[in-house]
Amino acid sequence: MRITIVGCGNMGTAYARSFRKYGLVKSDDLLLVVRSDSGHEQLERLGRVTRTVDGAITSSDLVIVAVKPQDFGALSTGLADVLRADQVVLSIMAGITLERLSVALRHRTVVRAMPNAPAQIGMGITAYTTATELSMRQTLMVEQLLNSTGRAVHLSNETLLDPVTALSGSGPAYIFHLVRTMIRTGTDLGLEPHVASALVKQTLLGSYHLMEHSDRTPDELIKAVMSKGGTTEAAFKVFERQGLENTIHDAIVAASARATELARS
Repeated sequence: MRITIVGCGNMGTAYARSFRKYGLVKSDDLLLVVRSDSGHEQLERLGRVTRTVDGAITSSDLVIVAVKPQDFGALSTGLADVLRADQVVLSIMAGITLERLSVALRHRTVVRAMPNAPAQIGMGITAYTTATELSMRQTLMVEQLLNSTGRAVHLSNETLLDPVTALSGSGPAYIFHLVRTMIRTGTDLGLEPHVASALVKQTLLGSYHLMEHSDRTPDELIKAVMSKGGTTEAAFKVFERQGLENTIHDAIVAASARATELARS
């Protein structure tokens, strides 16, 4: 298999690293298109590095477009000129629809995906949707590659990528915000910062694994921790009084609406 990655920021580099780690592509068959010549020693250990969108891309089976959405317009014309009709183009650009990809690139076998930050360490989740022109073989190839960075979920309805963006794409930032707030509160209550950080991070990790390996629902797990008249109940009374659940709900809905706006702009 031959792969080109156009744009090697955090996510493009994460894909390159994962593909090489799991032996999905050889270094000679991985072409990495970057913006400048400097600071790419790590990339050069993963594949062939170039600054040029040219005919070298034509030999790839898959072309991943991992540039910022605002850079796509300037890139699309040159990329369209070197694509082969049977190549698969996979975009991870937020807000760039399948239709826009297809029209701008004059290409029919396109895929749109929304990964999240943990993909950088092989623990991400990526939702993706495909144009109807993709064959089953091409779809399975895409899913295998995406699974190398964590998990992949196929969506038949492209519009669902907007709530996915709000839920899992932006989701890590919500978790980081919660962790930061808990650590700060722990230090306000007298704990050393490193102690508060260790307590919160391990609690988060352990809670995830408990939930993952339990057949109980989140509601049941909450009840198992919260005894009547105890400390957890005291905290949840504050959550309820200050509308935490509604705030989280409204924030995710707002993020989904913004994703829809970006797709239309």
